[in-house]
Amino acid sequence: MEAVFGHLRSAIERGEYAVGDKLPSEAELCRTLEVSRPVLREALRALQAMGLTVSRSGKGTFVVANTVEDPTFGDYAASDLLEVRRHVEIPVAGYAALRRTPEDLDHLGHLLDRMEQETDTTAWVAMDTVFHLAVAEASRNPVFRRVIEEIRDALARQSTFLNELGGRREQSNCEHRAILEALVDGSEHDAVEAMSHHLLRVETTLTDIVRPQRTTALTEGRPEA
Repeated sequence: MEAVFGHLRSAIERGEYAVGDKLPSEAELCRTLEVSRPVLREALRALQAMGLTVSRSGKGTFVVANTVEDPTFGDYAASDLLEVRRHVEIPVAGYAALRRTPEDLDHLGHLLDRMEQETDTTAWVAMDTVFHLAVAEASRNPVFRRVIEEIRDALARQSTFLNELGGRREQSNCEHRAILEALVDGSEHDAVEAMSHHLLRVETTLTDIVRPQRTTALTEGRPEA
């Protein structure tokens, strides 16, 4: 999927598909790129999240921009989502360290054990959002949980995007484990630091995807099947 995405993104940025152009049909792209339809559709969804294309029901996929400004995940732009997460989830982690119950820790521990064994992206992403909801629950403030619920769909879309294009799963597991360890220790300072680091790594990976430092082999020529 990363290769197909890189190929199509590069073609759009080079002007092979201009703003306003319709991309070839899925069937044609699958034949040309020699990939399966599920792989192509994931790549097309990533292009849309980047803000480069839009999908119009019954008409196809159209190019709407040739440079990436701010990806969108569901109803929210990535920059807005990250800003809110910094202002909400970092203090939430601190409160959770002070207020968590043994049941909270048991739930989070079992959840992370499952996440560290999971290889399916969809299943892992679902547990990722549950993890962040559970931390908010441990803060014992229902307003925080409601905020995370509101952005849950956007978090899942962002998580899928980062895992498929940034290979974030293993590192996220380590960062989640550090958050849990801080909660177990009851350290507000460590919990705040651990969540801050986690969100910084999310932002860094997103930036690397949106504004790559150099063109890689995956974005040049036809991708391998």
